[in-house]
Amino acid sequence: MKKTIVFTGGGSAGHVTPNIGIMKELDSQKWDMKYIGSKKGIEKELIEKIGIPYYGISSRKLRRYIDFENVADAFRFLKGCADARRILKKIKPDLIFSKGGFVSVPVIIAARSLGIPAFIHESDMTPGLANKISQRFAARIFTSFEESAKFFPSQKTKVIGSPIRKDILKGSRLQGKKFLGFDGCRPILMVMGGSLGAKKINETVRGALPQLLENYQIVHLCGKGNLEPSLEGRGYKQFEYIHDELPDILSATDIVITRGGSNAIFEFLALNIPMLIIPLSRQQSRGDQILNAKSFTEKGYAVTLEEEELTTESLVSNLQEIQQSKDKIKNAMKNSGQGSGLQTLVEEINSF
Repeated sequence: MKKTIVFTGGGSAGHVTPNIGIMKELDSQKWDMKYIGSKKGIEKELIEKIGIPYYGISSRKLRRYIDFENVADAFRFLKGCADARRILKKIKPDLIFSKGGFVSVPVIIAARSLGIPAFIHESDMTPGLANKISQRFAARIFTSFEESAKFFPSQKTKVIGSPIRKDILKGSRLQGKKFLGFDGCRPILMVMGGSLGAKKINETVRGALPQLLENYQIVHLCGKGNLEPSLEGRGYKQFEYIHDELPDILSATDIVITRGGSNAIFEFLALNIPMLIIPLSRQQSRGDQILNAKSFTEKGYAVTLEEEELTTESLVSNLQEIQQSKDKIKNAMKNSGQGSGLQTLVEEINSF
């Protein structure tokens, strides 16, 4: 008899793509898979694209600071809990799996109220507010970084690494270059500002194009609504977001400019792609990406450039540093011993 598992997590692609990787590895003959996310978040588009039944609930960003909006958000949060509880009572799942994000908290709380066990995974070195709240209701907790484990109860926490999607590792360099229309003369630089894009990174890269195109062919994933058609030309390709072709493009990539989200940088580590990490600043986040970037830079996998220091000159000079140290960086990556937590999570779910 099939068991039912509900996945949750959202707010950014980093909270969704690991769930997709796990779902693809689970046996559909043994598991009936469903997803609970926000009504309009990026997770809705990504999950519906792969044909998994999707249920939307009310949700709002969780804040650590005092704000008038907190009052209105408290009511939305309670409605989200009620929405999630109603859906879970209807679905009657055997297990919940959460990758975090603010939408996951009402689902975890509702599951606990119904006696449904929940597994959660924390990607970053320090837990986000969603997982800080959810940990008390979770049956099992998994982390990417060893440094993260100290923030959770030891008796139910396990360090496993990041659940890297298998399909991301199966790209074709030849197909990637063909899709982009790039030749073999210059290395390929990929720019990824995250699923929502990054205004300052986009502007700085575009401002530096005259210098960058002398040394690189560039594929720029700039986020929804951020295309600049007037800049499209030989050696520069831009997309709002890439789906099916991403593994091939990554296989063709020699250097990547990225934010410091854990899921993304662990994927680049697995692919041995040297990184220039431009983490979200503390004004934009709780500082988790800065810590992730610091860890990877100290281990020799990347170079970090703080957003406050990002200019066309600093961008070009840091890329030159990576190009000169590329072999050393790739050797450090190959010797990292970092595996994927994907198989471990699949085994944990199957043995539940």
